[in-house]
Amino acid sequence: MSRLRLLTPDAQYPDDALIERATAGDDVDWDIYRERSPEQLPEEVLRSCDAMVVWHEMPVSPQLISKLDRCKIIVRAGVGFDHIDLQAAASAGIPVCNTPDYGTSEVADHAIALMLTMRRGIASYHRNLMQSPQDGFDHARAPLLARLRGKTFGVIGLGRIGIATALRAKAFGMRVLAYDPLVSRGTEIAAGVDRCDHLEELLSQSDVVSLHCPLTAETRNMINAERLSMMQPHAILINTARGAIIDVNALLDALRQQTIAGAGIDVLPVEPPSKSDEIALAYANGTDPIVGERLFVTPHAAWSSPESVADARRLSVETAMQFLREGRLRNLVNSPVTPALSGAA
Repeated sequence: MSRLRLLTPDAQYPDDALIERATAGDDVDWDIYRERSPEQLPEEVLRSCDAMVVWHEMPVSPQLISKLDRCKIIVRAGVGFDHIDLQAAASAGIPVCNTPDYGTSEVADHAIALMLTMRRGIASYHRNLMQSPQDGFDHARAPLLARLRGKTFGVIGLGRIGIATALRAKAFGMRVLAYDPLVSRGTEIAAGVDRCDHLEELLSQSDVVSLHCPLTAETRNMINAERLSMMQPHAILINTARGAIIDVNALLDALRQQTIAGAGIDVLPVEPPSKSDEIALAYANGTDPIVGERLFVTPHAAWSSPESVADARRLSVETAMQFLREGRLRNLVNSPVTPALSGAA
């Protein structure tokens, strides 16, 4: 086999693709970029790659896909693929695969950590003590304190991460509700949780609501002002899925009006936020009373750990090379018609 060329346009690691090169083998050349805009990529690099391994920083648009003359597969080094135009890739005969078998533990841990940050007052105590070790030495200066045992934890999306988060919540003695119209009935029994057939039912009963669903046309702005008003006033909302599932301005209004008590979010509709973004403004001025008391934001970090990053890097390249060398696909998320796939069938 002649040498292969792989492209990563938006690498999320500082080294020269050490894991990628070791995983792919000596017969593969790499083009590694750390760009956000496709316009920054040389056209000849796009036209000459045999496969593309992408992270979450760069949109894979129809315009970019039209330049992939030789590309046989696109692999997302991660789970979410809403930034990849699946139909355009399918029309070009390019299969798109993701890497769902990494980061599950980290994201589930992060969702629970956001809950604990609010329900145990950790960040509030820390900030108050930073301001004054004497005046801040007060257990009552945390507005969202609550016992977890016996409370209801609502999971929206009962996939791998949703189940992992549900099991962690159960370990705290919480009752777990789950809403996911796409998973087969009985999944909730295997996970040991109670199923809700309607989202509104879960929202109205849960003390904590945690989002673990993909971003689709159906879930975009799914948590809007109307849905937030269905939650209990003492409830908190957690999002480690995708930012655009929540109408962020509606969420900020709900927090300021105390429609809900708190929110911990790891993802935003646009990352990083622009300087005029409402969340950016709330954090930048340092005086918004909800920040650090009832609103906690982390920088799309739920997936991240040294182990998780290494897994995403290795598994995504394994997926690309398996198809390039053997014609076998794993974790396919679109429906291309290619000679290789037709022959395999």
